[in-house]
Amino acid sequence: MDDSTGSQNKPKYKRIVLKLSGEVLRNTEDGEPIDARTLKAICEEVKKVYDIGVQVGLVIGGGNIFRGLSGSEMKGVDRTTGDYMGMLATVINGLALMDCLEKLGVTVRLQSAIPMDKLAEPFIVRRATRHLERGRVVIFAGGTGNPYFSTDTTAALRASEIGADMLMKATKVDGIYNKDPAKYDDAVRYDHVPYIDALRERLQVMDSTAFSLCMENNLPILVFSMKEPGAIYRAVMGAPIGTLVD
Repeated sequence: MDDSTGSQNKPKYKRIVLKLSGEVLRNTEDGEPIDARTLKAICEEVKKVYDIGVQVGLVIGGGNIFRGLSGSEMKGVDRTTGDYMGMLATVINGLALMDCLEKLGVTVRLQSAIPMDKLAEPFIVRRATRHLERGRVVIFAGGTGNPYFSTDTTAALRASEIGADMLMKATKVDGIYNKDPAKYDDAVRYDHVPYIDALRERLQVMDSTAFSLCMENNLPILVFSMKEPGAIYRAVMGAPIGTLVD
């Protein structure tokens, strides 16, 4: 579906939370944590849905800079300390997203679960909702503000709190598979997965806490690939893309 068609139709989802992995920002060639071209490409995709009136909340991980769990296992950092380091990394990524989006003409607010008033607003549900209603993209950084919770759980929590119509998780693959498609040629992609099956089969696209939170709040999850240009736009327009969990 092209933009001219989309402008004649209303998006299926009015308010979304888009979850991005911090790893998508990394330059795979030179190892730089934030690749300028990738950052701009992502922000341009977000702007496409912003321009048609979709209210967008963003949650981005910090794995391109520091990942709490693996950091504690591989680098000898205490798990709690490592998780806080990971949360601070999400603020760095959030600032990068905010700067890039603003240069594209998008009004943005960065909110952090960890108080840092020189850089971001504190996360307040009512304020976040008001920003969305007034046509501002809201970036939710700092995780939940607590260790031992992933950014997947953060995305599920924020989407539930602001009453999002859909939680969209952008990944490197085009949906949920029964096993790793990078390792197994016979991996099968699901078009639709019930919450309970995602939990029972321990599908590794999101952690069980995030799945459970979405199930309890009847919040659908769409898992799709960011590699395909226009994927976010197509998703909010209701095109069949990725895997739907509901």
